[in-house]
Amino acid sequence: MAQPQPTLAQLRALVGVADHRHFGRAAASLHVSQPTLSSAVAALERTLGIQLVERTTRSVLLTTVGEEIVARARGVLGAVDDIAQVAVRAQAPLSGDIRLGVIPTVAPYLLPRLLPLLRAQRPQASPRLREAQTAALLEELRGGALDLALLALPTDEPGVAELPLYDEDFVLVTPVDHPMAGGDGLPVAALGGQELLLLEDGHCFRAQALDVCREAGARERSALRAASLSTIVQMVAGGLGLTLVPAAAVGVEVGEGRGLATATFCTPAPRRRIGLAYRATSARVAEWSLLAAEIRAALPGTGLPVTPAALTAGS
Repeated sequence: MAQPQPTLAQLRALVGVADHRHFGRAAASLHVSQPTLSSAVAALERTLGIQLVERTTRSVLLTTVGEEIVARARGVLGAVDDIAQVAVRAQAPLSGDIRLGVIPTVAPYLLPRLLPLLRAQRPQASPRLREAQTAALLEELRGGALDLALLALPTDEPGVAELPLYDEDFVLVTPVDHPMAGGDGLPVAALGGQELLLLEDGHCFRAQALDVCREAGARERSALRAASLSTIVQMVAGGLGLTLVPAAAVGVEVGEGRGLATATFCTPAPRRRIGLAYRATSARVAEWSLLAAEIRAALPGTGLPVTPAALTAGS
């Protein structure tokens, strides 16, 4: 006689209890009544012939074997959800969840343009966003926690493929009364001897700005590092130094009445390339290429600086 098997509803009930440690809250999260949830957990215990949950007057605890079964149940439920996503994507490209990681020096400046575009052109897509530094995003990408990462290229990461989106120049931000304020076509060498404020370790933009500093003979004011471009720009407004920002950040971070000015560099200006990174083994490569093409097509109307090379790269 075949051994009775747990049902998906029973596994979802157990995982819900594990997540909330409370039958009422777990039932609400699963949109079922509490008696229904309790019955599902009890039925699972009868099916397996073991106790999974310790019910007390104050809390709900899982037994040791209950914790082990919850871990396996999460894998089963995740696999079932993946099957459903495969079916949805087969009907329409870029459907379902898209787990997208974005670096902090891109997220505030590109996402307000990208998300409305995605919503309008791909309403069936459900983006799930994660903002973190490059190293963390690449680790999560390799581990399968992310589908895509929007970051500076190249990553030089084995097993990671890339789709370039656009190139953007670096812009110098100065106090409004600085001699270089409003400059146009400055040589990079004009930064020689200047003190620049840079992001803290871990940001790829820090490494790129340091390269410019070394080329120009500028110095970093290392005692004044920050976690965000917004903070650094405020320090510039306070007269504590100069900084470099990606061109897309200027409209957000530099405005009238803030005591700030900008200066641009002569060609070839220091710049970076932004693009999408994904696992080379991904089953959704065709979808990611389609998404990249749609983003590139929309960029000229966004105000972001896009070079002709960036529009054709990776297509």
